[in-house]
Amino acid sequence: MVNSSHNQTSDPSADDFSVMLLGQILVHLNYIQARDLDKALVVQQQVGGRIGAILMRAGSLSEANLLEALTLQLGFKILGRDLDIPTAEQLLEAVDVLQLNILWLLQHEAVVWRIDTSIYCLSRDPLSSLLDETLSRKCPQSVEYCLARSQVLDTLLNQLRSHQREQGLDVTLDTDIQHLREMAEEAPVIELVNNIISQAMEERASDIHIEPEADTFDVRYRIDGIMFTRRTLPKPRYHAVASRLKLVSGIDIAERRLPQDGRIGMRINGQELDIRVSSLPGVNGESIVMRLLPKERQDLMLEKLGYLDDHLRLLRDWVSQPHGIVLVTGPTGSGKSTTLYSALDESNDGVRKIITVEDPVEFRLPHVTQVQVHSDIGLTFAAALRSILRQDPDVIMIGEIRDLETAEIAVQSALTGHLVLSTLHTNDAMSAFTRLIDMGIEPFLAATPIIAVQAQRLVRKLCSCSQPSNVPIQIDHKVAPFVSTLFPGQVANWRRPVGCKDCQHTGYRGRIGIYELVGVTENIRNSVLDRASLSILQQQARAEGFRDLATDGLIKAWLGITTAEEVHRVTSMHT
Repeated sequence: MVNSSHNQTSDPSADDFSVMLLGQILVHLNYIQARDLDKALVVQQQVGGRIGAILMRAGSLSEANLLEALTLQLGFKILGRDLDIPTAEQLLEAVDVLQLNILWLLQHEAVVWRIDTSIYCLSRDPLSSLLDETLSRKCPQSVEYCLARSQVLDTLLNQLRSHQREQGLDVTLDTDIQHLREMAEEAPVIELVNNIISQAMEERASDIHIEPEADTFDVRYRIDGIMFTRRTLPKPRYHAVASRLKLVSGIDIAERRLPQDGRIGMRINGQELDIRVSSLPGVNGESIVMRLLPKERQDLMLEKLGYLDDHLRLLRDWVSQPHGIVLVTGPTGSGKSTTLYSALDESNDGVRKIITVEDPVEFRLPHVTQVQVHSDIGLTFAAALRSILRQDPDVIMIGEIRDLETAEIAVQSALTGHLVLSTLHTNDAMSAFTRLIDMGIEPFLAATPIIAVQAQRLVRKLCSCSQPSNVPIQIDHKVAPFVSTLFPGQVANWRRPVGCKDCQHTGYRGRIGIYELVGVTENIRNSVLDRASLSILQQQARAEGFRDLATDGLIKAWLGITTAEEVHRVTSMHT
């Protein structure tokens, strides 16, 4: 929504929000800092505009907080909270009864509907005098203006556009490159993009997906590993949004045929954010995915990643070793990078030289030399590794072992007295050995320097609204031998998801890791040397007391942290 903009003065002593200016209310409610308001006022004096919109574009204010302040100031109701969101039938009925022009409504980004004898209006600018004058002439009674998230207004406007298309009327926009550049710099486009990112941050999304279809495009968020569609907007707005994202991330705005990667650094909801942007050409346009990476991460500590005490002791012992290789395996999005960064933080004792080689550098770590790979200029993982060995490191972190050359350098680094931490894309811990051998590493070199392998996944944590539950007896028997040792005297706390407002009615909120940690014993090393099959390696690991991913997950379900169904979804275990 666009917001009231008045000159700001000192706060009145009383909490009468109707006589306070918007900036005062925002500061009074601690939604922004006074310095944020001062900066926004300078921008407002220079270029004009609504103070709320300026604060949102600067990343100082979320849309949800802006709406709360506006409803206190203006007394307007909020759609979805105080009023039901109107249906398409209600919008079209008002158009017919009040003899409104849909194209005029679309031009002014407004919708009108009736409930009994009351008439309501939602607009991008509810304080527009032109809108008010026009509706006053059309409506026999006064119009009650409302507030809503921009995505609600976008959805309602899209319903009007769909009706126009069904009537054969063209509402598309010119999409030539010059016009796209102009649109990308327009305030409504900047505000829409910031709103999309701001809402993603509010909902704890890890990724934002912009996915074009034939006539529309979807904005989807990945929250706790699950995709949720949050907006469906008309295709003409896609070109402006895509151009804006490409422009600010350093991607060629004119290139639509090739995949491209970029990066954005911005401040959203008062938080500094790094955003990795990837564009991929598709038949309906470029799919754009943004990975959200807060610059300040509070969870880069091993204690916060969900390790049970025995696993935590094992991992800490491994990362304190003077040399060898510790591998973390799992699919994309399973938290491998977070684990490696946390392990580096554990290793960063101030007396060891730590160097990383990454593509890309996701989090900036103090007192750690981090190298960004640039394959296009020849700075590959292997080339960077050869150079950093001359930098006298003690600990080397390799973002990913992708090829034989990188694997060979990692092995040689470990054999010459360095501790090497790295990742592999495998389904379980023991597959790391077969993967390295498949790459071309000799079994002796795969077995000798590796001191441990860890596999991991992320499962959703139960929300506080969960309730006690029961599980099949075979699941309870599966974890019994482990929990009796890990938690003597403790009783099971199996629970089931329920759903509430806090978890968006999914029953889950946040994620936690489940792990498979295997230390390389003499028996396992000999089996690798003998080129034993994966199934034999797995049997040997279980025989030596190492538990698999599913078992570790079920223990956390036994504790009431997650559910057996969630563990099954992530690990595809057979119970």
